[in-house]
Amino acid sequence: MTGFGALAACGRPEETSGTDFVLVHGAWHSGAAWAEVSFELAAANSRPCALDLPGAGPNARFPASYLTGGQEGFTTEPSPLRDLTLEDVADAVVEALRRLAAGRRVVLVAHSLGGLAVTRAAEKAPELVDHLVYVAALVPTLLRSAAGYLGLPEAGARYPGLYVGDPAKIGATRLNFRSTDAGYRDLLHRTFYGDVDEERYLAFTHGLVPDNPTAIARAEVEVTEDRWGSIPRSYILTTQDRVVTPALQQRMITDADHFAPAHPFQVRTIDSSHSPFASKPQELAHLIRTLSN
Repeated sequence: MTGFGALAACGRPEETSGTDFVLVHGAWHSGAAWAEVSFELAAANSRPCALDLPGAGPNARFPASYLTGGQEGFTTEPSPLRDLTLEDVADAVVEALRRLAAGRRVVLVAHSLGGLAVTRAAEKAPELVDHLVYVAALVPTLLRSAAGYLGLPEAGARYPGLYVGDPAKIGATRLNFRSTDAGYRDLLHRTFYGDVDEERYLAFTHGLVPDNPTAIARAEVEVTEDRWGSIPRSYILTTQDRVVTPALQQRMITDADHFAPAHPFQVRTIDSSHSPFASKPQELAHLIRTLSN
């Protein structure tokens, strides 16, 4: 069920009724993050499709220094993903939507920075989406970029001790999931997966890519009330989130409802860290399914 290149696995071509849940991951992750949520949705007779965006999963590209002993040069090596843009990832989402069987209901789901790709894709092709679900995700409306929202007081501390190198020079916000520094590893764990035990955290993060292109977070997201704003939408707010704080999530919900009041957000909360797909996949799947009915 995971992988942009495996959309046919979402169901049989003759299945022309029912709901497709198209799941879009956030920064550093891949479609594999949605595996357990996908199973829960499938068990409820839905058809989940978890995408691997450009630069993620089998499309990932790694700095050479990241994979070498000692990681010499890791803080300065330019990112192999530095030229990846928001339009690239949004177009991949639109392409995936177009490949789904006609006649089925489509729910487009975003986690974290995946909210940018989903928002832009929905703006490009609103006719392909019946409902939007944002999970602790960035929703650029009154402020047009992730960077704009992450610079607000509601965003809180940005954990500068996590980031490796100068993003402006390497072209990416870089994390080191292979670090041997116990304090650094603990900070990563507490920040992104704070309610997940150590073994499970390591299992989820083992295959993550270290770079998230700065061009995506800084991109101005073109969004309009007539197109994106015409799609019914829901938001699942994560109450223990240290990455996209609850206060920032609420600010984006409020801004979006001012920007496009015709379909205000349906909002539910889940008592989790930034990664409910890892800590509470059954509850998250239930919320995604029921909110989009």
